[in-house]
Amino acid sequence: MTDRDGLVDLHTHAISPAMPDLGAAEPGYRWPSVQRLDDTTARILLGGAPYRDVDDRCWSADRRLRDMDADGVAVQVVSPTPVTFCHDAPADGAAVLAAAQNEFLAELTGAHPDRFRALGAVPLQDTGRAIAELRRCIHELGFLGVEIGTRVGDTELGDPELDPFFDAAAELGALVFVHPADVTLDPRLTKLKIPFGAGMPSETGIAAAGLLTSGAFGRRRPGLRMCLAHGGGTLPWLLPRLDKGEWIKNSAVPDEQLPSRLATQLYSDSLTYDAASLLLAVHRYGAEHVVLGTDYPFAAKEEPTGAVLKAPDEELSALLKAAIGRDNALALMKG
Repeated sequence: MTDRDGLVDLHTHAISPAMPDLGAAEPGYRWPSVQRLDDTTARILLGGAPYRDVDDRCWSADRRLRDMDADGVAVQVVSPTPVTFCHDAPADGAAVLAAAQNEFLAELTGAHPDRFRALGAVPLQDTGRAIAELRRCIHELGFLGVEIGTRVGDTELGDPELDPFFDAAAELGALVFVHPADVTLDPRLTKLKIPFGAGMPSETGIAAAGLLTSGAFGRRRPGLRMCLAHGGGTLPWLLPRLDKGEWIKNSAVPDEQLPSRLATQLYSDSLTYDAASLLLAVHRYGAEHVVLGTDYPFAAKEEPTGAVLKAPDEELSALLKAAIGRDNALALMKG
């Protein structure tokens, strides 16, 4: 199978069954670690407590390839599991963890470079170290870019403190994939038992809204390629209200500075589970800025791969399905 006749899945995750356990070396933080259960299963721990059970789809290239062939996927872009971001952790440990994950991702994807590409990890709480690891990801490991969370501790993505990192990403032509981490969500959502259904998309929407209204797009180097997970979460629905809010603050705001206009510089994946929601994302970001994403191999995975693209042609044209399923991602990967 080649990328010309198969799907390209930009949103998949992996984790090493031998990920370093930093709990002893860096006490005082709930570090993620992995406990191997047997040849094909493992348990992710958070601060030593069970977090999620996973299987060899998270680390076995052969297992992933079998699934990809069965689902018609030509290329997977593999990124870290979000619980490992640790953007609020001590920077020394976060740097060790990011580097170890990147070595694992390079090994996982390197054996089949025609079928796998990677997005690496960075210790974003330390801008200098994050830039250095980003450069290593691009220049030494051959990655497409990196995956980051929706915030860095209490620092939002639009904060000027992060400008040097995003400037470096633009300079390098690196793709920055923004994905929420459930461990950073409002505890209220867990009590309501809706962290997945409402928490994750809301977190992405709020983070992106803050980015669009922060002035970051005017300060930062143009050309940054940033892709939001899960169709951008709630952002597509928020944009008209964000525009109105900006106008209330300043009735003279130029049209090109309105959030809805700035949002056309963003990309999103297709993981909306709904054709109407996908079409709204296309409308907000542009038909060339939406790419296939499935969240493989976790429970949130779209089943079957590309299911949202199977809507009748009167909803999604054949041309748009091809663009989202393959062509847009290939263009994004080529830079």
